[in-house]
Amino acid sequence: MSTARTTELTLASRAHAYVALTKPDVSFLVLITTAAGYYMGVHGPVDWLHLIQTVFATMLIAAGTAALNHYIERDSDRYMRRTAGRPLPSGVLQPREALWFGIVLSIAGALDLYFTAGPLAAGLGVATCLSYLLAYTPLKKRTVWATFIGAFPGAIPPMIGWVAATGSLDRRAWLLFGILFLWQFPHFHAIAWMYREDYARAGILMLPVVDREGTRTFRQIILTAAALVGVSLLPAVVGLAGVVYFFGALVVSVALLQVCLWAATSKTNARAKWLMHATVLHIPVLLGLMIYDKIPH
Repeated sequence: MSTARTTELTLASRAHAYVALTKPDVSFLVLITTAAGYYMGVHGPVDWLHLIQTVFATMLIAAGTAALNHYIERDSDRYMRRTAGRPLPSGVLQPREALWFGIVLSIAGALDLYFTAGPLAAGLGVATCLSYLLAYTPLKKRTVWATFIGAFPGAIPPMIGWVAATGSLDRRAWLLFGILFLWQFPHFHAIAWMYREDYARAGILMLPVVDREGTRTFRQIILTAAALVGVSLLPAVVGLAGVVYFFGALVVSVALLQVCLWAATSKTNARAKWLMHATVLHIPVLLGLMIYDKIPH
C-alpha cells in the first residue's frame, strides 16, 4: 500500500474517531429535544435561523461533554465489549486529544449559547455538562442511584430550547423536562440489562449489576413508564397541546408501558433490546405529536 493511501486511511480513521467521541446517537437526541423545546416555547412565527443556532450551540456542549466522558471513562471502557473499540481504548486517539477536543467543544458551545440565547440558556448548558461529568460519571462506580442523578442533565436540553425561545422558564418547560426525565429510566435500564455483564466487568454499578434477578430493575422500568403515561398527557391539560396530542400521547405511552410489561415477563436480553428500540421510537413520536398539535400562545 502506498504511503499516500496509508496517510489517507489514517486521516479517515482519525476523523471517524473524533466523530465517535461526540456520541452521535446521544447528540441526535439532544438535537430533537432542544428543537422541540424551542418550537413549543416560541410565541408567534418561528425564527428558524435562531432555532438552528440554538440547537447547534447545544449540540456543541453535548458533543464536548461526550468527548470528556470518553476521556474520564477510558480505563473502564477497556473492560467492556461494547466500548472496547472506542477511540481511546483502541488507541486510535490519545487521551490528551480527547481531553482538548472535549474542552474546546464545550467552551465553544457555552459561548455560542450565551451569545445566541442568553445567560440563562448558557447556564443550563454548562450545568448539564458539569453535572454529567462531575456527578453522574463518577457516581456510576459508587451507587446505583447514578442513573437517577444522570437523568437530570439528560432532561435539560428541551429547557434550553424553551429558554432560547422565551427568555425564561415556566411550568410548561418543566413538563417537557419531566417527560424526558421519566423516559430515560425505561431506556437506560433496558440498555443496562442487556449489557449487565459488561458493566460488572468494568465495576460500574448500574442497577442490573446488583439486581441479578431483575426484580428492582423491571419494577423501576414499569413504574416510571406508568408515570410517563400521566405526565405525557399534562401538556394537553395545561394548554400547550391539543386533543390530537392528548389521545396520541395516551396511545404511544400506553404502548410503551405494554412493551415494558411484556419485557418484564421473561427479562431476556432479546426483550430488553425490543424495549430499548421502543423507547427510541417513543420520544420522537411523542414530541412530533406535540409539535403537530401545538396550541398557539
